[in-house]
Amino acid sequence: MDIVILGAGKIGTGIATNLVKQNYNITVVDLNAEKLQTLQSDFDLATVIGSASSPEILTKAGIKKDTIVLAVTNSDESNLIACQLCKNLFSVNRTICRISNKAYLDHLDTLGGYVDVPISPVSEITSHLLELIEHPGTEQIESFVGGEVKLVSVKAKKDGMLVNRALKSIKDDLPNIEASVTAIYRKNKPMIPDGDTVIKEGDEVYFLAKKEDVDAVVSEIRNQGERHKRVMIVGGGKIGYELARNIEDKLRLKLIEPDKDRCEFLSSELKKAIVLRGNGSDEDLLRTENIENIDLFCAVTNDDEANIMSAFLAKKLGVKKTIIILNNYSYINILPKGFVDVALSPQRLTVSMVLQHLYTGDVTQEVILKMASGVEAIAGVVHKNSFTEEYLDKPIKDLPLPSGSSVGAIYRNNNLYTPARSKDLLLHESDRLIIFISSKTEKDEITKLFVS
Repeated sequence: MDIVILGAGKIGTGIATNLVKQNYNITVVDLNAEKLQTLQSDFDLATVIGSASSPEILTKAGIKKDTIVLAVTNSDESNLIACQLCKNLFSVNRTICRISNKAYLDHLDTLGGYVDVPISPVSEITSHLLELIEHPGTEQIESFVGGEVKLVSVKAKKDGMLVNRALKSIKDDLPNIEASVTAIYRKNKPMIPDGDTVIKEGDEVYFLAKKEDVDAVVSEIRNQGERHKRVMIVGGGKIGYELARNIEDKLRLKLIEPDKDRCEFLSSELKKAIVLRGNGSDEDLLRTENIENIDLFCAVTNDDEANIMSAFLAKKLGVKKTIIILNNYSYINILPKGFVDVALSPQRLTVSMVLQHLYTGDVTQEVILKMASGVEAIAGVVHKNSFTEEYLDKPIKDLPLPSGSSVGAIYRNNNLYTPARSKDLLLHESDRLIIFISSKTEKDEITKLFVS
């Protein structure tokens, strides 16, 4: 499959480095020759120096009808123009377009149908932040089956009922809840657990459960803590504004923004939030605003260093929990322990969004648990085909999955089934499977299940 990536920023580079390992033919287009040279020296891919919205450059990139075009530059306008050119000049079948401006997203139908798949890092990040606020104690939440099933990451604490016990104990503690622990990161190294695996304090535990059961399972692994009531947001840009707009009616909210004009805009648009002009790392300002009484501190500016330092200061001054955005994913792995509670990566989220749209089968979701860790979750709908017909109406446990993969859960008729409790469950057409894979797993072998 030929893929042309327009834009070699953090998002484009993240997508390229992930896809190049999966035998795609990748070409990256960007104006920055230095970035392209670095990519080409590190990976087996082609590069073209030039503008993503130039017909000559797009032609030079070798775009054809069956090429998948990913327009992920930092400019919405360039991305939209590039998609239009690709449709009109090359009749490209699929364009995936990164769009940050909500106004464009709301009016895509008036833009001529040039964008097949819009992706919005702003909307995705905001959605994740809202889920983390809704479920205290969680560090990552991903949605499957239209939000009915959640993949949740929780850091195991000594007050959790399951800590220092085997995973199979969860069936005794929560007999009426289907939940499956699908992956554990211990000292930043992934492992696929079984029923005899003992949860240790500090483990980062990933589990699958129905949305209404998330809080109960979290409490098994750590004390979930009280609901957030007072929130402070640092950064009134697109993400900060969207987050504030969604929570100001439910929580007591303060928003800090340094730019005077932006503060005036925020004050006029937000009805209940208190908008403060200032800097998130201003200790006097934080003390004046009683930071020690804040339940959740969210630093969502475009400056990674500012987010890190303001969250660290807030933590030092007594805030209960901190969440930050980090555009540079490498920072996540080198942050000192205790600096921040949760760090979200727009890069990881956007790469996950893109991956699910590259398959020809009925793949509905693909989630990268951590960049470069090799562990992913793929969800899809089972169809009858030349591969699956041999295994339909036979135990799911007998599916010949490739090495390094396992079924995390099965969703059928609004019910969630886990392999541990449903060992004899038979595979049916239209079942929704959530399968976990490692870096060495052949994805093509998995997606055979989902081809109609």
